[in-house]
Amino acid sequence: MACRSGCCCGSGPINEDNARFLLLALFIIIYLFCGAAVFSALEQPKEREAKERWAQRFEHFSQKYNLSKKDLNNFLRNYEEANVAGIRVDTIRPRWDFTGAFYFVGTVVSTIGFGMTTPATIGGKVFLMFYGLLGCAATILFFNLFLERVITVIAVVLKSCHERRHNKAVLPQNGRQVSGGNRAGGAGGAAGGGAGKGADLAGWKPSVYCVMLILGAAAILVSCCASLMYSAAEGWGYLDSLYFCFVAFSTIGFGDMVSSQRVVYEGHATAAYRLGNFFFILTGVCCIYSLFNVISIVIKQVLNWLLRRLEAPCRCCFPRRGHHPHRHPRRNVVAPGHLRTRRDPSIETDAINESETDTGRRMSGEMISMRDFLAANKVNLAIMQKQLSEMAIGHPRQSSSSSRQNGFSGGVGALGIMNNRLAETSVDR
Repeated sequence: MACRSGCCCGSGPINEDNARFLLLALFIIIYLFCGAAVFSALEQPKEREAKERWAQRFEHFSQKYNLSKKDLNNFLRNYEEANVAGIRVDTIRPRWDFTGAFYFVGTVVSTIGFGMTTPATIGGKVFLMFYGLLGCAATILFFNLFLERVITVIAVVLKSCHERRHNKAVLPQNGRQVSGGNRAGGAGGAAGGGAGKGADLAGWKPSVYCVMLILGAAAILVSCCASLMYSAAEGWGYLDSLYFCFVAFSTIGFGDMVSSQRVVYEGHATAAYRLGNFFFILTGVCCIYSLFNVISIVIKQVLNWLLRRLEAPCRCCFPRRGHHPHRHPRRNVVAPGHLRTRRDPSIETDAINESETDTGRRMSGEMISMRDFLAANKVNLAIMQKQLSEMAIGHPRQSSSSSRQNGFSGGVGALGIMNNRLAETSVDR
C-alpha cells in the first residue's frame, strides 16, 4: 500500500497492457513530431520558391493580356472545379467509363484512394458508403488469408532448410552420412540418434525475423520490377516509380502520381500494361500488408523489452518481479533472447485459455472479448512461432467439430485469435 501511495505516477501500479499501450502512443507521437520536423525542413523551401514563382507568373500574365486579377482568379477557380471532375489539359482516359470505374472501385476496396477520381453525385456518394463498407472488409479478410498462405509456404521452406542442415550435421563415426531409415533399423545407439533428431525437429520453430526478411525481400523485388514497368510506360524516373510503388502498395495513396491514366500508351500494348499494373498493385499490397503485420510483432517485442528496462528505475509503477501471493504472473512477455527467462510455457494456454482464468474476466456468452481482440499482447512472438511451426509440420491445431460447424477456424495473428474466440463463444451459446 505504501508503494501505491508513493508512486511517482500518482495512480498506483500500471497494468502491463496499459503501460504498453501508453508507451506505444508516446512513441507514435514522438515519431509524428520527428517526421513533421524533417518534412518541414525538406519541403518548405520548395513550397516557398514555387509560391513566389507562381506570383510572378500570375502578375506577368495579367499585365501582358490586360486582365484583371479578379477575373483571372475566377477563371482559375472554374478550372480547379473542372480538374476535380477529371477535365485536365493533358489527354487522359475517361474517368467514369467501365474501365475507369473499375479502376476506381479497386482503389476503394484496397483502401488506396488515390483521389484523382471521386463521386460527384449524391447517389454516388451514398452508394460509396455502403459499397466501401463491405468491400473494404472483404479485402482485409483476403489480405489476412493471403498472409496465412504466404506464411505457410515460408514455414515449409524454412523447415526443409532446417532439416537439410540438421542432416548434414548428424554424421556417424565413420564420417559417412546415414539416412534416417538406416539409423532407425540399426543398433540402439543409432535409434537413440534418430530419436534425438526427431526431438530436435519437433522442438524447432521458425524465426519471425526470417519471415520478416523474406517478406521484405519479396516486397522489394515486386517494387523493383513494377518500377521498371512504370518507368518505361509512364516516363517517370526510377526513384519516382519506387516512390509511387511504396505509396500505392502501402495503401497511402497520395494521388500525386497515378498509373494507367493515359488513353493510349505509345510503344506499349495498352491492355497488357493495364493488366500488369493491376497484377503489381494487387501483389504489392498483399506483400506490404503481410510485412506490416510481421513488423508489428517485432515492434511489440521491442516494447516488451523497454517495459522490462523501465521496471528497474520505477518499480512502483510496474509490477515487481518475483513471487507474490496476491499477484498473477506476467502474461505473454516477449523479450530478446539474452533477457528471456528460460522456461517452456504452453503457448496454447497462454494464447487461448489463459484469458478465461484472469480475475474478473470470463467468457460469459458474449460474442468476443474486445480486449482479447485488440490488445497487442495476444499477437506476440510466441503465438507467431507456434503457428509457423504448425504450418511447417503440416499438422495445425485441430479445431473442434463444433467450431468447424460454426465456420470459425484457422487464421494468423489477430484473425486466428478472433476466430478462436468466436468459436469458443459460439460453443457456449
